[in-house]
Amino acid sequence: MSKTVDIIDLLSSSPGARHQLKVHRYGTPGARPKAYIQAALHADEYPAMLVAHHLIERFDKLESRSQIIGEVVLVPVANPIGLGQRVNDRHLGRYDLAGGGNYNRNWPDLTPVVEQEVDGKLTSDPDQNVIRIREALQQAVANLQVRKELDDLRKALLGLSIGADIVLDLHSDSQALFHLYASVHHQNLAVELGRDLQAQAVLIETEAGGSPFDECNAGVWWKLNQRLGAQYPIPLACFSSTVEHRGEQNVEDDLATQDADGLVRFLQRRGVINGNPGPLPEPQCEPTPLEGTDLIYAPAAGLVVYHKQLGDWIEAGDLVAELVDPFAESADQARTPLFSKATGLFFAHMGDRMVAPGAALAKICGSRPLTHREPGKLLEA
Repeated sequence: MSKTVDIIDLLSSSPGARHQLKVHRYGTPGARPKAYIQAALHADEYPAMLVAHHLIERFDKLESRSQIIGEVVLVPVANPIGLGQRVNDRHLGRYDLAGGGNYNRNWPDLTPVVEQEVDGKLTSDPDQNVIRIREALQQAVANLQVRKELDDLRKALLGLSIGADIVLDLHSDSQALFHLYASVHHQNLAVELGRDLQAQAVLIETEAGGSPFDECNAGVWWKLNQRLGAQYPIPLACFSSTVEHRGEQNVEDDLATQDADGLVRFLQRRGVINGNPGPLPEPQCEPTPLEGTDLIYAPAAGLVVYHKQLGDWIEAGDLVAELVDPFAESADQARTPLFSKATGLFFAHMGDRMVAPGAALAKICGSRPLTHREPGKLLEA
């Protein structure tokens, strides 16, 4: 099967204007394992798009050599709506300016409708159950209602991803070390992916909250397993991860090349691509629970001055940053110290230095769950 490129037209939000998705398809449709990769659902996270650019080069060569034995679907720009959002010549791609909120929140939970469809129709054969559940998932996506352009984008992306064995959602943070998120149900695969990508933090979620894209794809399987697993064998047939390619300014060919090579190696280990990935690289970190990641929030507006650097090891109680009020009447009243509640790696912080109250300034990943971190509310806005 030779490569194909499809164009998906999205619902027009205004007369005379239309956004499109471009979909690169490799391998044989329906072949297994199937991998789905998308870049920059938050449209201002540019490193992910550069990694996708390098993946296209690699997948083109692999396809020409007949080395793609499963199916690979790649969407190098997952959010053309956000890509076109500019205000006063500044690109703003994290939130839908039409009022839809964070592009990577509030994805639909397909579990209830799929459970209703498959309950009583599954058997003792796990492979046949996977096929039946995937059929129900595809139908559930096909039945999603579209009222706005954002609805159409979500339906289109889910239509491409929902039947995949592997779903990789490529992002970047504001300023950060390489890290990734995955479910506790797939910790071993997350560690393997982290080793191939040389991630410096692997954050394992129990109940992240916010309904992000990765959980929309993989979560339905463990939820169905919890609800129906006592009656029928239901494998966890989709591994999904949100992969954070450092910070938004790390748009560099050498880093993107390194990351694309790591993703290809991971797909080789998973049997999607033929070839020898070589020995698994040594881990750069141990996986840590997302409940153990301290998010330091700004208690007021002000200038942020960081006293620790990304990659520093932080002890609980350490001063990480100070918030400076430029309106303060004296210098000794101007500074508010911000301390870490976690012991762990300082792996991400905001790029902006003038912040509003409630801004998530810094992230420190620790190995112990923190009492103030609530399950279901673990992701920032």
